[in-house]
Formats: sequence, C-alpha cells, structure tokens
Amino acid sequence: MTTIYHNPRCRKSRETLALLEERNESTDIVLYLDNPPSEAELGKILKQLNMSPIELVRKSEQIWKDNYKGQSMSDTEIISAMVKNPKLIERPIVIKNGKAALGRPPENVLNIL
Repeated sequence: MTTIYHNPRCRKSRETLALLEERNESTDIVLYLDNPPSEAELGKILKQLNMSPIELVRKSEQIWKDNYKGQSMSDTEIISAMVKNPKLIERPIVIKNGKAALGRPPENVLNIL
C-alpha cells in the first residue's frame, strides 16, 4: 500500500497522485489538512524522508511569516507548529514500504515505488 499526504488544491499534489494512479499503485489518500498527522507520526515521516523539520516547512505560508519566521525554534517546536498548522507541511509526501519521498517534482516519488 502506498500512502500520499495529499492536498487536492495543490497542483504538485494532484500531479503526484495522477502519477501513482498511472502506475496502478494501491493508494491510501490522507487529506492531511483535514486529518493532520500527530507529532509522533510526523517525526516518523521526517525520518523516512531523511529531512530535518525545518526542511519540511512551507516558509512562504503567511502562518509561518506571521508566527514563526525569525524565531529560534527546536525541532520539537517546529514539528508541533506543523501539526497545529498543517498548511505548513510541504506536500505531497508519499510513503511506501517504510520509505518516503516528497513529490516536488512529482517524479521524485518514483525512487520509492
């Protein structure tokens, strides 16, 4: 089973989902804005992505600019901010067999399929 953390309003997320569908991947779609991951789940995803929390933050989001930009934050605080404000989580994230990839560009996910 392949899991995609998906935002249907995001073009890259839609393109990544289409790529999975073209490859006939059995896909669990997580609408993470409606159902955000827990701090523990996001920590696990970050390990699978081999990324630090700050690398997964959408720094162009107004929420980030207004509330967090320029602050000295620990990894735990950054993860907490993303869980509290899931719009801050970069997307889409695809997970398969314990490996994860960020679909920017969508072809990045081919490395884990």
